[in-house]
Amino acid sequence: MAHKFYAVKKGYRPGIYSSWPECQRQVSGFTGTVYKGFPDYRSASAWLKGTDRRSSEHQQLSLSLGASTPPTAPTIRLYTDGGSRNHGNKRGQHVKDNDKAAWAYLIECRQQQITGTGGEFGATNNKMEVTALIRALEYLIDHQLNDEPIVATLDSHYVLDPITKGWLYGWRRRDWVTASGKPVANQELWATVLRLLPHFAKLHFVWTKGHATNQGNNTVDELLNKTMDRMERD
Repeated sequence: MAHKFYAVKKGYRPGIYSSWPECQRQVSGFTGTVYKGFPDYRSASAWLKGTDRRSSEHQQLSLSLGASTPPTAPTIRLYTDGGSRNHGNKRGQHVKDNDKAAWAYLIECRQQQITGTGGEFGATNNKMEVTALIRALEYLIDHQLNDEPIVATLDSHYVLDPITKGWLYGWRRRDWVTASGKPVANQELWATVLRLLPHFAKLHFVWTKGHATNQGNNTVDELLNKTMDRMERD
């Protein structure tokens, strides 16, 4: 269901708007926009005034999870995935130095398909999942595509939940410790994600089931597996 009110914190005219077309006029073409949709005026006003307890730092992106429609029609579609052939995610077992792992991304932009992939020995699946997103975001920034409306489709809740649920910002405030007091794994990678995300004003995240019917997701899975097939120890 579409949001009823839109709060614009950074745009041509900050304020609260009751329709997406009104909001769009305030943010389209504006560098570094900060805006968010809400189901009611009170919530929009609280966020705009900075009194929303979830605060504005992780709301500067247009983030959502699921099958909802992004507020702006995407011009770029992004798919990322990571994989491993190791024991790192099994209880009581550990990643071996010669275990293969890889990441891959696919960027669909203006009828072009751009791919990237890489491999690493002794890495976990989770590390590769985060690395894939980082490499894709870096590519978009390097090629000045980060201001475009982007939909990123991932099958990893390990990557999506910290971003869309704001856990990343809590981890950073607690000096990279989870709410339960455990050290955050892959801290350096998550810190890089935090550094990259503010460069994107219209980034929308969507979850898809892995190894199913999403062609983009299947493509990146194939890419990373081909990378692992080619990997050899020196």
